[in-house]
Amino acid sequence: MVALPSFDQLMAGLGYVILIVTVSLLLTSLLVVALTVLSMRRGRFYLPWLLRPGLIVLEGIVNALWRMGKIDGKELLSFSIRLHNQMNLEKFSSVPMERRMIFLPQCLRSAQCPASLTTEGLVCKRCMRCDIGRSIDELEGQGCKVFIVPGSTFVTRLIKKYRPEAVIGVGCIMEVKEGLEMADRINLLAMGVVTSKDGCVETILDWSSLMDVVSLQPRRSA
Repeated sequence: MVALPSFDQLMAGLGYVILIVTVSLLLTSLLVVALTVLSMRRGRFYLPWLLRPGLIVLEGIVNALWRMGKIDGKELLSFSIRLHNQMNLEKFSSVPMERRMIFLPQCLRSAQCPASLTTEGLVCKRCMRCDIGRSIDELEGQGCKVFIVPGSTFVTRLIKKYRPEAVIGVGCIMEVKEGLEMADRINLLAMGVVTSKDGCVETILDWSSLMDVVSLQPRRSA
């Protein structure tokens, strides 16, 4: 007759498993941090297939190690967004313009903006008090749908209504991070563009950076 392990043996075995898992997570997190730092310094992504899931799944541990190194947390967020964009670059480029949507945050508009709020966000009146009025026609001229939204509720509603194949989200670094994570959860291709000045009113965007993403097309073979 096979003897069953005692309670003490079970607890010892469980403790051993927990120790192995903890050490494995710590070592993997250290590897992710090392690859991140190396990628930042060299200007290229090393093992992106490991970096991207590692930064998502091990976010808490990686952030703790990052803070221990006294490195600005915004650098890690910015890197994560650039990595996300790079990983989605090829698939995004293949999506037709008419199947893409652009979400601009309302904080880009002028404090004297006369736009009215509708169920699809703000409707720009081209008053030219801000760069939205000077750029929206060019963006829409590419064939994309452009929406100026006050929050994520509008984004979710518009995605459900129009069912795009890909989206471009503009916002502060945390808004973009959260937006990309939301897109991943619903299996939607997304690219993020971070504003160069944060805030709630009259923020600033490098519009040429946005246009670079908007105009992405499949590479032509030689």
